[in-house]
Amino acid sequence: MKTKLIISALLCVALSKYSIAQDGKTESSEPHKGFDKSKLFFGGNFGLSFSTYYSLINVSPQVGYRFNQYLAAGAGVNFIYSSQKYVDFNGSALYRYNYGVTGLNIFGRVYPIQQLFVQLQPEMNYTWGKVKYYQSNTSQKLSPELVSSLLAGAGGVIPAGGRGAFIIMLQYDLLQQNRSPYGNHAFFSFGYNVGF
Repeated sequence: MKTKLIISALLCVALSKYSIAQDGKTESSEPHKGFDKSKLFFGGNFGLSFSTYYSLINVSPQVGYRFNQYLAAGAGVNFIYSSQKYVDFNGSALYRYNYGVTGLNIFGRVYPIQQLFVQLQPEMNYTWGKVKYYQSNTSQKLSPELVSSLLAGAGGVIPAGGRGAFIIMLQYDLLQQNRSPYGNHAFFSFGYNVGF
């Protein structure tokens, strides 16, 4: 699993280097050498998912860099609360996992057109929490653990005037490791980027 995370991170870096080599100019006809702070964007995601058996709250601020009109990459931090309820075949509650997550992520985006993108986001998260057993009315603390995730998804960009834009994404954790904060369901996240 760690190998997949490392390969994903290297792929994002390689794409970033390739995009810089392909796009040595700014939007104007003047070439721009080095770092261009006008290509930075700030924002993040706010994700909510609620059902009878699963809940997720995700607040993840990020900073990114738009290399050209097709490629962007960046990094961020994660703050997540997740809860998952397990039931038997009769629908009786067996136990519920409640846990918190904090971690780091990097992301790479490809924009086939200006308003749509696909994204790959490797993450490393520190998790903790507890399990509540309904039948015995007892609970047990979970030992802290590092969990890697690989989020893949697609999204849309809705310009909001000036250099801002609303972002909506549908994502899914491809690694599906035990204690993944994202569960085994696709989820929506909403965000706002400044400097888009």
